[in-house]
Amino acid sequence: MATQLKNLCEYSSGNIPDISDKKFAVVVSEWNEDVTEALYEGAISTLLKHGAKKENIFRKDVPGSFELSLGAQWTAEIEEIDAVICLGCVIQGETKHFDFICDAVAHGITNVSLKYNKPVIFGVLTPNTQQQALDRAGGKHGNKGDEAAITAIKMLGF
Repeated sequence: MATQLKNLCEYSSGNIPDISDKKFAVVVSEWNEDVTEALYEGAISTLLKHGAKKENIFRKDVPGSFELSLGAQWTAEIEEIDAVICLGCVIQGETKHFDFICDAVAHGITNVSLKYNKPVIFGVLTPNTQQQALDRAGGKHGNKGDEAAITAIKMLGF
């Protein structure tokens, strides 16, 4: 697995644009809250570390990962928002529900990005177990929230 070879908090520090005047929406799923809160903390930390102003970061919560797409659309519609970061966690279960949710969220977030021509970042964990989620939300594999934030930042410099 690729994540076993890389810490999600490690990234190239090249091509980091000035984001001091950029506005970010962070849409966070309430489902698997212990994981998504850790992802949020990672994302905020990375945004602030690279020059985002706290007053230019807006948080919106949605009930679950399935709702991230609509939450992303509602925030992307706001002209002043430069990038949207979607954070969620869908853990594999015993039914096909996992497959349907993950597919819908991935397509939905991509469609919002293309519709509004701005970065809408997929910061959604899709692990097999709770422990794998925790390992990627500030655990031994770093924090996918960091990765999502740096992706948003770099896309703004494209």
